[in-house]
Amino acid sequence: MSGRFVADVGGTNIRLAREVHGELIDIKKYLCKDYDTIADVIQLYFDQFPDIRFRAGCIGIACPVIEDRVKMTNHHWQFSIQELKANLRLDWLGVINDYDAVAMSLPVLKPEQKKQIGGGEARVNGNIAVFGPGTGLGVGHLVNTGSRWQPLDGEGGHVDFAPVDETDLIVWRFLREKYGYASAEEVMSGRGLVQIYQALAQHQGVPAEFTEPSDVSKHAVAGTCKLCEAALNQFCANMGTFAGNLALNLGTHGGVYIAGGITQRFVDFLEASDFRKRFEAKGRFSQYVSAIPTFVITEPDHGLLGAAAYLEQYFKG
Repeated sequence: MSGRFVADVGGTNIRLAREVHGELIDIKKYLCKDYDTIADVIQLYFDQFPDIRFRAGCIGIACPVIEDRVKMTNHHWQFSIQELKANLRLDWLGVINDYDAVAMSLPVLKPEQKKQIGGGEARVNGNIAVFGPGTGLGVGHLVNTGSRWQPLDGEGGHVDFAPVDETDLIVWRFLREKYGYASAEEVMSGRGLVQIYQALAQHQGVPAEFTEPSDVSKHAVAGTCKLCEAALNQFCANMGTFAGNLALNLGTHGGVYIAGGITQRFVDFLEASDFRKRFEAKGRFSQYVSAIPTFVITEPDHGLLGAAAYLEQYFKG
């Protein structure tokens, strides 16, 4: 029996699944650090299905995919696409940026797989943007060509962080002192949330008790730490500004989506935060962006869904 697979590779985890007519089955998750190469873990997954001959696959991976050689940004894996295809004995292999895969998932998401934050209404076949705080900050775009959806590659998570208010300036100065620069990823990621918290603690002259983003978000949501609460609200506000910039950049009348596992932990907090207020705070273009909807993706396997959508659309074997 022949089969097809998809993979979603981040800096921490790799998720693998079989793809059958656009549907995902047999989803497994592995820690990247437990394996020397990406081929090792994919082959381990294949070995669980001895009756299946895998012939094609699509991998969404957290790094630029420009030529044959792929090198991850936040992990040590690197490989040749052609060598990986040969080693896995595949007829066809697509390797795309992980946020190209996330972007490809957006048109196939069902209402129960996303939650709208604020107003606006999506235009059918309108341009779409997506970003997601995680180990890093991924950004993707999607345009409809009339015959298919086309993801637009890029590294938008590494643009400069632009302060909007006084609290942003506190964070910006903290990052400039620490790194010599301040990028969006250093604010909107797991470590970014911790760095906002640390910057506010330093500014207030109090100790920064927590070092894990899950601790900061947990105490913020529970209301058991005012500093954590302030940090998470600023994190959400920064996401609103960033989302609004994406909306302006590409005229994303199909919506702006937030992906990644971090935001799924505090969707209600996000809705009550300054996220949407900052999204719409665009001066003369406030009315323009206020018509554009924003969503949180609540489906945990959206990266795999997007890789499957890409495989269905681009592999004709």
